[in-house]
Amino acid sequence: MANDLDARIFDAPVRPDLMHAAVVAQLAARRAGTHATKNRSLVSGGGRKPWRQKGTGRARQGTIRAAQWAGGGVVFGPQPRDYEQRLPRRVRQAALRSALSLRKREGCALVVDDFALPEPRTRHVVAKLRELGAPDALIVTRERDPALERAARNLPRVRVLPVVGLNVRDVLARERLIVLRDALAPLLERLA
Repeated sequence: MANDLDARIFDAPVRPDLMHAAVVAQLAARRAGTHATKNRSLVSGGGRKPWRQKGTGRARQGTIRAAQWAGGGVVFGPQPRDYEQRLPRRVRQAALRSALSLRKREGCALVVDDFALPEPRTRHVVAKLRELGAPDALIVTRERDPALERAARNLPRVRVLPVVGLNVRDVLARERLIVLRDALAPLLERLA
């Protein structure tokens, strides 16, 4: 069944450096970046000197909202920012080709004619995967299949993705790659 896989996609050189960059970029893009602390300009209060500069015997202080005071501002604390790492499209495509080629080289890529279920139930997905010898799998469909996604969503080691959603992290996170035959043409169009 792995002979049906196009060499332009599934026999590409395996590049761990590109796969790593793609996974890091994908995980970084998931971060919200909404963390924030208040610095001394954002903390309320402290509009005047707490005591005069000289003559008290105490250390000089300019505001009670300086970092050394309780309730003062945080120095170099986290501020909202975007964690996105931009990867060129060709690098992303090469990384995905590399991950798919790795799965084929390991003998973990299968092409199946269809993944039809009698009814969208989790037990039918489990039975079908057991039949294929792939309890831990990424199933690639031509386009979104809500029934199959719903049936497989409760299985922690199974993921169903359309060709447009296929990514390096999900390919590497699952032991087996199951590609539906009708998804091969759009996959070739996307990557070749």
